[in-house]
Amino acid sequence: MKFKPHGYQEYAIQHVINVPGSALFLEMGLGKTVITLTALEALKNDYFDADKILVIAPLRVADDTWARESQKWDHLKHLRISKILGTATQRKKALAADADVYVINRENVPWLVAQTGNDWPFDTVVIDELSSFKSSKSQRFRALRRVRPLMTRVIGLTGTPAPNGLEDLWAQMYLIDQGDRLGKTITGFRDRYLTAGQRDKSNPHVVYDWKAKPEAEDNVYSKISDIAVSMKAEDWLEMPDRIDRIVPVKLIDKARDQYKQLERDLLLPFLDADVVANTAAVLSNKLLQLANGAVYDEVKGVREIHDAKLDALEDVIEAANGHPVLVFYAYKHDLERIQKRFPQTQMLGKGADGLKDIENWNAGKTSLLAAHPASAGHGLNLQDGGNIIVWFGLNWSLELYQQANARLHRQGQQRSVIIHHLVTEGTMDEDVMSALEGKAVDQDALMAAVKARIDKIAEE
Repeated sequence: MKFKPHGYQEYAIQHVINVPGSALFLEMGLGKTVITLTALEALKNDYFDADKILVIAPLRVADDTWARESQKWDHLKHLRISKILGTATQRKKALAADADVYVINRENVPWLVAQTGNDWPFDTVVIDELSSFKSSKSQRFRALRRVRPLMTRVIGLTGTPAPNGLEDLWAQMYLIDQGDRLGKTITGFRDRYLTAGQRDKSNPHVVYDWKAKPEAEDNVYSKISDIAVSMKAEDWLEMPDRIDRIVPVKLIDKARDQYKQLERDLLLPFLDADVVANTAAVLSNKLLQLANGAVYDEVKGVREIHDAKLDALEDVIEAANGHPVLVFYAYKHDLERIQKRFPQTQMLGKGADGLKDIENWNAGKTSLLAAHPASAGHGLNLQDGGNIIVWFGLNWSLELYQQANARLHRQGQQRSVIIHHLVTEGTMDEDVMSALEGKAVDQDALMAAVKARIDKIAEE
């Protein structure tokens, strides 16, 4: 296929070529992969400014997207892709292969750094989904930071650079420019742009969250504006219509009473105690499980409460009248219960099995595909197989929510995308849905929702 770049793609390609440390904050569907490969091909073969190129990506994207994208376009078909995946022996063989672009999954970055050490061979590094390096404490960040001085060019790609707040940007931008713009340390960044939020009363040095100072966001984005390109899909593409539906799920009296009792059992111990981030997350997790219909007990057994969401899912599948349905689940017991009710369910697998599942879905061979949003969140093109999404279980991650929906609602989709949200009335589902609609999904929203439920129980 001949590549005819849009104007914004030409601009982004030239930006990558001109700026040794660059970030492309491009929303889903804008073609980050073809933009980057086109720039890399030019840097290597026209400008002779890139020698050995490494792409770091989520596993499924590393295994499929980059090689497939290079074969899709006429001007990229000559690029030789070596996938540093699989067993240690397979990875070493791929690393030693003669190739134009080497691709590795982000979990194996520490291995690669340990394997090469000061003999790090890659002068050009692409970090696909840069936001997955947002934690300065993660092994993958620390490993890459160690060899960052040995790189001459780093390109960061993401559509969600600060999913949880401004603090997320520091580690990502450090890998791009080694701290030139936002500072050499996370401590210095916090001092300059953030203020401490809630602290641990027993240990005041432990801060649970950091809040941006007034005008900090504008200041930070101004600092990085010369190396970061930010674009929204809606500004450049004719996207298919997106129709969001909330499907209210009603509980019968017995199930409602069971939910209320378990909710009280979970929340009452915190009536006169502090609820901090870690306990709020645990409480919310349990309540969301209950809203879905089952919960893990103390010995990891599954305690089933109701089938109301399964009934609602059945109604959606029946109304789809044979059209494929992509359902996102939250917990393992969700998947097990969905598979039991709907034997035709195909779970999105991993590795080679996952690639076959994607192929079958896009070929129209799968009527019901179940996926966890964390495994289908980045880089997967599923728009050819259907246009109906069902959220069986919701979660607090706006990033996962947006990325998962973008598997179908993206360029190339031929039909309006219908997104059904199964929301159990009177449960934590309603709080998460409200936060998602307001795009205010963060730790503060989670804690506020949990505390509100505690206050409600106290009033009752």
